[in-house]
Amino acid sequence: DGNYAIAIHGGAGTILKSEMTPEQEDAYIKTLKQARDTGYKLLEQGKTSQQAVLAAIKILENSPLFNAGVGAVYTYKQEHELDASVMDGKTRNAGAVAGVKSVKNPIELANKVMENSVHVMLSGEGAEQFALSQGIKQVDNKIFNTERRLKSLKRAKAKMQANNTTWLESEDFKYGTVGAVALDKNGNLFAGTSTGGMTAKRWGRIGDSPVIGAGTFADNESCAVSATGHGEYFIRYQVASDICARVKYQGKTIAQAGDEVINQVLMPVGGTGGVIIVDADGNVAMPFNTAGMYRASKQSSGKQSVAIYK
Repeated sequence: DGNYAIAIHGGAGTILKSEMTPEQEDAYIKTLKQARDTGYKLLEQGKTSQQAVLAAIKILENSPLFNAGVGAVYTYKQEHELDASVMDGKTRNAGAVAGVKSVKNPIELANKVMENSVHVMLSGEGAEQFALSQGIKQVDNKIFNTERRLKSLKRAKAKMQANNTTWLESEDFKYGTVGAVALDKNGNLFAGTSTGGMTAKRWGRIGDSPVIGAGTFADNESCAVSATGHGEYFIRYQVASDICARVKYQGKTIAQAGDEVINQVLMPVGGTGGVIIVDADGNVAMPFNTAGMYRASKQSSGKQSVAIYK
């Protein structure tokens, strides 16, 4: 049996200690630990990295604390449109869904797309029809509602009106994604990412989370990555695959590759956010260029962490 490891994130952005009550902080830490440990236990039992990643992400999707599933942000039309993707490092197979409204755990649906369809990405109504064909029951979009996100939408709309704009550049409305990456005892890497997208998003906007190579990537020969941040930049710079390419072709460590892409490529052009990375040896790196990123990791070497701020 080889090394194994898991890393998870719950979004990056302007996350400041000064704006957090001790109770809020405890709630985040507790949920991050729960998601991480649930995935880690499966790895410990010899289960696959795929099983570990899906289990961890479902806990984050079901928590109102994060912008994915329950607790997802609102679109401009006051609905929730969810995106998710998964990738298998052994086969380079992948599955993604975008703009789904009636699926409780989009990460499960992305996984079904990977396993049971010839496609990689399905969107909107079609993705929901496929969900029904897979025995995934429909839920009312309102189950994703939270008071906190509704207030956030109202603030966002007020800001848009005040600035007479259709697009929000403010960081507060941009981020929030959940993700997990893992290496199992068999040496297989797996990555997954899930999000509610951007507050007040319009026109069916899709970010990087369901885009393979941008928000999610896994290849046994290099690494597994899940990203969170300003999606438009992560798509344009193909963040997840770029990190793995630097590892594969330049022989860099994930710490070096992650730092280069997050701090030297993205930062100068205004791309804010972060990534979690695990490599084929079970090393973990979690670089970000924002004030904070909800994150946690655990490795069979004994290393573990859970953190929020820089």
